[in-house]
Amino acid sequence: MYRFSDGEATPSQKAALVPSTISNLAIEVHSLTYAFPHTPPALRDLTLLVQPGQRIILIGANGAGKSTLLQLLAGKRLTKESIHVLGKDVFHQGSQGVTFLGTEWASNPVVRSDILVSTFLDSVGGWRHKERRDRLLDLLDVDLDWHMHAISDGERRRVQLCMGLMAPWEMLLLDEVTVDLDVLVRHHLLGFLKEESEQRGATVIYATHIFDGLGSFPTHIAHLHLGTLTTAAPIPWPIPPGHPGLPLKLRSTSEPYGLWDLALAWLEEDRERRIREGERARSGSGRGGRAGQRGARREEVERDSEAFYKKYDYSH
Repeated sequence: MYRFSDGEATPSQKAALVPSTISNLAIEVHSLTYAFPHTPPALRDLTLLVQPGQRIILIGANGAGKSTLLQLLAGKRLTKESIHVLGKDVFHQGSQGVTFLGTEWASNPVVRSDILVSTFLDSVGGWRHKERRDRLLDLLDVDLDWHMHAISDGERRRVQLCMGLMAPWEMLLLDEVTVDLDVLVRHHLLGFLKEESEQRGATVIYATHIFDGLGSFPTHIAHLHLGTLTTAAPIPWPIPPGHPGLPLKLRSTSEPYGLWDLALAWLEEDRERRIREGERARSGSGRGGRAGQRGARREEVERDSEAFYKKYDYSH
């Protein structure tokens, strides 16, 4: 019998005691490869096993595949391999209980039209979840009399979050949606999500490049490099000393480090690895794929001005 020092176990604590099987994992993905038409794979041989109640920060460089992964977990794209979320094939059996919030929402012409926030929220079922809606309105500092076409991007993002979080969810997938929020609203939002996780056992995966104020939020970290997760199971946070998922730069240090330091060290390693893979691919000894050459190609720039303008003059 397990006991906890602060009394009764929360749903997430209880879930952590149960062995990982297909029946109780919040997310189960094995050897997933996904490519958009006529492009190299965006995700490659990816395995992900997530327990209920975990709050995971997804870290990776631009183009690493974070948005693609979250969209697949939300059931927005068909894959050859099965993706089980909340015990179901998320594409074929539905995504009930799964909420995905991404940045593309704010560019939809509908949400930029002359419509009252109160009318907009009612149109998506706000009246069915009035208690949660009202709490979110307070936390996110949203005015029901705002007109959607006349508010700032940050205010429009608050409305999106209120809309998406009103109905109780079991799995929340966030794709950089806090980028527009001010510090205070972001702080209140993270507190709400942490409470949802601890009290209801809900699971959160949050892709972001903003790490300020995040230190106490995650229970785990996941590192995505060129479409592949470096560990199948998310890494506990804070990371235990000597964990193989630690970047080399931080394995030997005794100094305290935060999420920003961790992300910086990982992304530095990722870039160095990508450059090495690119060099091997161009020499014919690598696996190719996404390892193209980036940055300036100085050897191709004409040094003579007359030769340069002849080469790039498209007027004739």
